[in-house]
Amino acid sequence: MAIYNQGDYIKAEFRDDRTGESEWMWVRIDSSDDGKKVVFGELDSEPLLDYAGKLQLGSRLAVSYDNIREHRKASEFTVQ
Repeated sequence: MAIYNQGDYIKAEFRDDRTGESEWMWVRIDSSDDGKKVVFGELDSEPLLDYAGKLQLGSRLAVSYDNIREHRKASEFTVQ
């Protein structure tokens, strides 16, 4: 069974290599590869840093397991 499943969310750390600053943002998972330790998904947060214009809400991403800081099931994100 996969560690990260479609529809789950991860909070990943993103670093701006130009400034050294980083922030944590949510990514909605489309799929994952446990062998290669990579999650594929879509950025579900609006970046506060610039990232040279390469990262924005909805960006398609591949995130290394090493950059994952939190994992939540989709059911944990319900409107109250």
